[in-house]
Amino acid sequence: MTNIEQGQLSTREYILQLLKTRGALSTKDLTEELGITVMAVRRHIQSLERDNLIASKTIRQSMGRPTAVYTLTGQAEGFFPRKYHTLTLELLNELEDHFGEKAVDQLFDGRKDKMLKKYDQSMQGKDISDRVSKLAEIQNENGYMVEWEKLNDDEYLLKEHNCPIEQVASKYQHACQCELQLFKSLLGDADVSRTECLAKGGQRCTYSIKKKKEKKQ
Repeated sequence: MTNIEQGQLSTREYILQLLKTRGALSTKDLTEELGITVMAVRRHIQSLERDNLIASKTIRQSMGRPTAVYTLTGQAEGFFPRKYHTLTLELLNELEDHFGEKAVDQLFDGRKDKMLKKYDQSMQGKDISDRVSKLAEIQNENGYMVEWEKLNDDEYLLKEHNCPIEQVASKYQHACQCELQLFKSLLGDADVSRTECLAKGGQRCTYSIKKKKEKKQ
């Protein structure tokens, strides 16, 4: 039995847990461990394969016919705990203790500058609407679960429903300031303001984006 008792998990989750802790397993292995019928195990396997959470491979045995075994895909790793933010916070705390808060701020500034260099070219030649759309695409690729809407020809809303660095940003607010500065740089001719922030207890991070009015000559 694994550290997590089977009763705490659905059969589907327990199969993933077994493959994580035991490695590659056959239908026979899973049937014996789960105590359910072969047909039921196969139904779960088909469902997990369809969702791209497990994959099969055939292994040759010293005796008998080759056997199909199942392993986790990279996508399945999202089901298991990750404490990256804990390690990140510990490292940032060490940096702050040794070199001061300014050193941490410089670290976030450097990250912002690298992202600007990476994405700025993809914004060139685009109007404000296309820039907002491209920014949403970039942030979605980085895990922010973004949606955006056009309020009128000059005004947009961009909403981030997830923040991959929320725990870090909750302590080091400069991370949020750098994101706002990055948006302003990438969007160019626009006034950008944050009206809601996950790291400050908001339900999401919401950005108001307004096209700058042309100055009269």
